[in-house]
Amino acid sequence: MGSKNKLKRFKENETFKNVIQPTREEAENDTLQLKGNWGKNFFKNDNPIVLELGCGKGEYSVNLAKAHPEKNFLGIDIKGARFWRGAKTALEEGMDNVGFMRTQIELIDLLFAENEVSEIWITFPDPQIKYKRTKHRLTNKEFLDKYKKVLQKDGIVHLKTDSEFMHGYTLGLLHGLEETIEYAHHDVYGNDHSPADVIGIQTFYESQYLEVNKKITYIKFKFRHA
Repeated sequence: MGSKNKLKRFKENETFKNVIQPTREEAENDTLQLKGNWGKNFFKNDNPIVLELGCGKGEYSVNLAKAHPEKNFLGIDIKGARFWRGAKTALEEGMDNVGFMRTQIELIDLLFAENEVSEIWITFPDPQIKYKRTKHRLTNKEFLDKYKKVLQKDGIVHLKTDSEFMHGYTLGLLHGLEETIEYAHHDVYGNDHSPADVIGIQTFYESQYLEVNKKITYIKFKFRHA
């Protein structure tokens, strides 16, 4: 995408009522007024709030929102020029239960109140295989602690990835922490028991992976609470 196109999308995002772009200062100084009030002030209802982390073009958030009008969805990504597409589609189709936020995922526990979120989807994250990049891996212990903080006590986390490494790493970590793994499979399209939201929605890149017979993995888990 050319820089001119990116700038145009950034400008357009600023006019979209379904896009939030908090500053890092707002997060770190705890001055984001939506924190603790996402349902009331952004979605204008008290339905469950579901986050998609690293939402890319926003297809998953938009399609989950279509499938579940009884829930609110918020796609989060630092690349606003990407989720512009999802935000624009949602506006064009008059969808009021999906929005997008441009921010770093590491700030998630500063942008939501404790127990404010009911579910988290992590879709096709960079596995960050190199050791020096493990701090950016979205299912490392530090990130899991952030998710646990904002999730309700029975909140669910979904990890969908084409990376066997990410799948295995996350399963191993969850077993070690004795968290509750509700479902796990290394080939969601190769079995008859995969949840509808997992095989019924595909991202652009996922369809490309499937064309070359790349396996798509999935884990659904909850956190134990003392």
